[in-house]
Amino acid sequence: MICAAAAQAVLVGTLSVALVIPLGSGFFKHWGWIIGPIAWLVCALGTALIVRLPYRRTFVGALLAGIPSGIAVLAGEHTLGEVVAIGLFAVWCAWRAPLPMAALDA
Repeated sequence: MICAAAAQAVLVGTLSVALVIPLGSGFFKHWGWIIGPIAWLVCALGTALIVRLPYRRTFVGALLAGIPSGIAVLAGEHTLGEVVAIGLFAVWCAWRAPLPMAALDA
């Protein structure tokens, strides 16, 4: 769980800095509504690669964790939304389907 949260936070932060330097913060004020979610999903796939998680499942987790983040952004709380999204994403990545009873007896 910690690895997924750390990887996602580092990737999102690095990509944000890499984009804001050449494009400026004004770019994000006008285009952040589309760039933000795309960047979040790209970084989630990077996290899946780094932490060796299944891509499809990680992508779904990123989509679901991004919903509260989007709501927070609409409410003017972008930073809170990112923190909540990274936490939810980490929990999703750490969750494992329950093992069948036969596997537990082995």
